[in-house]
Amino acid sequence: MTQVVRRRVPTRWGAEDVFAYLLDFSRAEEWDSGTVSCERVSGDGGVGTRYRNVSRFLGRETELDYVVERVDADHLTFVVVGRNSTVTSTDTVTVARSAAGSVVDYRAEFEFAGLARVVGPLLGPFLKRLGDDTAAQLRRVLDARATG
Repeated sequence: MTQVVRRRVPTRWGAEDVFAYLLDFSRAEEWDSGTVSCERVSGDGGVGTRYRNVSRFLGRETELDYVVERVDADHLTFVVVGRNSTVTSTDTVTVARSAAGSVVDYRAEFEFAGLARVVGPLLGPFLKRLGDDTAAQLRRVLDARATG
């Protein structure tokens, strides 16, 4: 069973700048409340770029290897997929222009494997909180960049 977390985050920062900022996934530790560290290990930021991400979830740290799977600069959308032995996380980010700046549509799909598949359905409330915390942090960081 796939668990989905989706948030729409408005910001005063312009869409193209937000897209460029988020596409550099090594910045995830700045805006993603669950990310402890994220480093680019290969690539130029486009399709095929790899990142090593360490996240904290339910008090434990876990490492995921992320790959940029798709970039559509014309539509300000990208997809990055993170994997380890217990989960595959597919993150789709779309940035839309708005009168006040832009809106980030962030969708994360979690597909659990192995023993994690058994507890995956019970993780909904924790994933919801993670989504809420990340949306709030993302908005703070983007708005601060808009004024700075």
